[in-house]
Order: sequence, then C-alpha cells, then structure tokens
Amino acid sequence: MRQCIALAAALAAFPAWAGQLSYPPVDTNQRQCYDQNGRPGCAGGPAGQDAAYAGRQPRYDDNGDGTVSDLVTGLMWQRDFSHAAWAQAPALAAAARTGGHADWRVPTIKELYSLMDFSGATGSAGPSQTGAPADARPYLDTTAFRFEYPRVGRFIDAQYISATAYLGTVMGRDRAFFGVNFADGRIKGYPQDGGPGNRQWYLRLVRGNPDYGKNDFIDNKDGSITDRATGLTWSKADSGRGFDWAAALAWCEGLRLAGHDDWRLPNAKELHSIVDYSRAPAATNSAAIDPVFTITRINDEEGRPDWPYFWSSTSHLDGRRPGDFAVYFAFGKAQGYLGGGGRMGGPPGGGMGGMGMGPQQTGPMVLTDVHGAGAQRSSPKAGDESRLPKGAGPQGDVLRINNFARCVRG
Repeated sequence: MRQCIALAAALAAFPAWAGQLSYPPVDTNQRQCYDQNGRPGCAGGPAGQDAAYAGRQPRYDDNGDGTVSDLVTGLMWQRDFSHAAWAQAPALAAAARTGGHADWRVPTIKELYSLMDFSGATGSAGPSQTGAPADARPYLDTTAFRFEYPRVGRFIDAQYISATAYLGTVMGRDRAFFGVNFADGRIKGYPQDGGPGNRQWYLRLVRGNPDYGKNDFIDNKDGSITDRATGLTWSKADSGRGFDWAAALAWCEGLRLAGHDDWRLPNAKELHSIVDYSRAPAATNSAAIDPVFTITRINDEEGRPDWPYFWSSTSHLDGRRPGDFAVYFAFGKAQGYLGGGGRMGGPPGGGMGGMGMGPQQTGPMVLTDVHGAGAQRSSPKAGDESRLPKGAGPQGDVLRINNFARCVRG
C-alpha cells in the first residue's frame, strides 16, 4: 500500500511534459506561405514551407497569479515584464516571488526563443519610426503575455534579456548578450554595458524544466544525427553550397538519406535548436554548432574564412514587401559593414525597414561581426546577390541570397 501511495504521489508531482521530450520545439505559429515576392498562398508558392507542416502548437495556461505555464515546454513564465540592465537581471530573478515561487531565473536564449511567434509582422514603417504602425503585430502571443512597443524612441526596440552571453564581441569591441526582439522577430547580440546611454532592456523571468535547450545528440552512423532531447533527426552534412530560398526548400524536399525520403527544411525554431552558443569563431575557432555535425567552410565578403548562414523554412514579415524575406541563422559571424570601424551612431536595434543603408555611415566600410554567431536575421528569398546593398539596415547587415541548407525530419 505504501508503495502505491508513493507512486501516486510521485506521478502527481511529475510534470506533464516529463517522460516525453526534455526539449520539445514549439511550432512557430506561422499559418501562411509566401513566395519570393511576398505573395501569400501555399498552393502557388514553393513546396516545403513552414506553414505546410504542423508542429507542436503553442499552448499557454494563465494561472491567474501573474504566471503563465507553457504546456508544451514545461516552462513557467512571468506574465508581465520589467526593465533592467543586463548585469542587474540575475539579482532581480533571485529576489522575484511572482506566483509565490522563489526559483525564478533569467531565461537562456533557447528558453526565450521558445516564445517567438512568426505570425507576427514588423509593420510597414522605417526602423527609426516612433510609435508602431497599424499593421505591426508583435512576435509574441499577447493573449498570454503582456507586451508593449516602446513609448519613447524606435518602436522596434522591444529587446528582451537572455542569460546567454556571446563568447566573441560585436560591433568591433562590445561584449554582448543574446536577446530576442519581439517587435521585429530577431535574435542578435546587444552590449552588456547597455551601449551609448547605458540603456535598459525588457526582462521576463522563467522557471521549470531545467533541461529545456539542452541537446542530446547521437550519431546514427548513416549520415544522420538524432537529437533525443527534441525528437528531431538531422542530416549530418549540410548542402555544401548555397541556394536561394526556393532551391533550399526543394533540396531538402528531394533528399534521400539514411533510408528516408521525408526530409524537409527546418522551421526557425527547429533550426535554432542546433545552434551551440558555447562555440563562436573568435573563441573556439569553430562555427556555433556541435562538432557531431559537419559544416562547410566559406570565405566571407572580404575573403576571410568563416561559416555560412543557413536558411529556415520560415518567412519573415518585415520590410517593404512582408514575406519576401526568409529567416536564417548565422552559424558563423553575423556580418555587417560599419562606417568608421566601431559602434554606429544609431541605437542598437534590429529592424531592416527594407534594404536601406544604415544611418551615419562615415569613413571606410569595415566588415565586422555585428550581431554574433547564433544570431537570427532574414534575407531576400531570391534575386541577384551582386545587386544587394553593401550594408543594409541600422547595423549595415550583410545580406546573402545564396545560403546553405541542413535538412531535418521528425
């Protein structure tokens, strides 16, 4: 009898997500397909897009005490946000008692990115605009979480703190942490010291599932890698060359590997799951990916060794024609051209607002790691790479149309 009671108590304490996957990727919630011109419609667009595959749909439960439970990941979040400097965040987490809990922590970048919702749209406004345009939609479920566009300064500056520090430097000199911008749908490195003006950032704390974001790779010895934490199986090798977005989708859809023909291009959250933030070119002389994978070396725009950007199947509703860009992750440096070789005069935001040059570009154009290996950005799906601007958006982003592919199944 005592054994039965103990078993019942143990099962009652066992979270619903436990015993399944420790790191279940949440679906991006992208419901529409877009072709290379941003025209919606899955029937007329390239096959294999994010919206054509249904993953684990986001499911949140408001606990009525200032906390929200994620029923997919096993994480619990604060419903509200606060403002903090990056260095202050751990102390604020230690002092937090939201919902009567004393074990709050600053989320890792993988925990924080689990909340990203790609049904969001940046909106048809330049990145320097104050006040969000009418067609802007946050990249966050605002029925579950409180959100605001900044009341002062640029509307796209809704960057949230993660505990994940970049091992290299950005903007030529800044020690950085990775943050998620829920106003423009990106990850990048932000200055740990707050940059010019010692700015603060948004902060939403998390608790629960301590294994979320931790991979458990096994080499199947057949050209594939299985992550037992996410349940996904990956191609061990990448495409070996760059494609435009439609060709990358087709390459994975047509792949026959390890006895399977159901390979596809991963969505943004799936691709993010294999980024390894314990690795960076400047610190480990490697790409930001576990060495169980092979990854092709490339030369960057100045002929220096680097590693590629990788396409996801997720469209990004940003710029002049929302949907004509797609999401990529930089597994090597997330490059940009800076004027003067240091911090730019503009604020440290992230939006492209089309493909204009960054503000106040003065002096020689210096190719620099401006966002950090592991950054998530977006590039045009198609076109002539040679005709792209040399430096787009506030940080002079390097745009590449011919990015690499790594395929997934599961």
